[in-house]
Amino acid sequence: MDKTAFKINILEKLEDEAIFLKGTSKSNVESSQKAMLNRKGNLLFNSGDIEGSRRIFITTGYSDGLSRVGDYYRSKKRLVDALRMYYLAHDKQKSDEICMELALFIKGLLKEDNVKTGRGG
Repeated sequence: MDKTAFKINILEKLEDEAIFLKGTSKSNVESSQKAMLNRKGNLLFNSGDIEGSRRIFITTGYSDGLSRVGDYYRSKKRLVDALRMYYLAHDKQKSDEICMELALFIKGLLKEDNVKTGRGG
């Protein structure tokens, strides 16, 4: 199976089973409130309150903020959390990159397990 088909299958499986990715519906927050909340989320993010900013960005659906939170998680090696943020931000490129990283990690674990158990590798 080629890499592109593999990425598509993984994302489809995750979406179908909703294992750990939770989508959000269109925000019902008025645009003036949304702008105010996004400013507050940016202030929280810049001051180091990543979780506070994350909650606001999820509420408002602010894709740039969600992507920055994803970048933060990725820098901390929290790949599953980063994937959630990129997915909510509709950042397909970064989602695909994380899926490939996770797939390579799992492949390495399986290879290591096969070597330990004598099943080849």
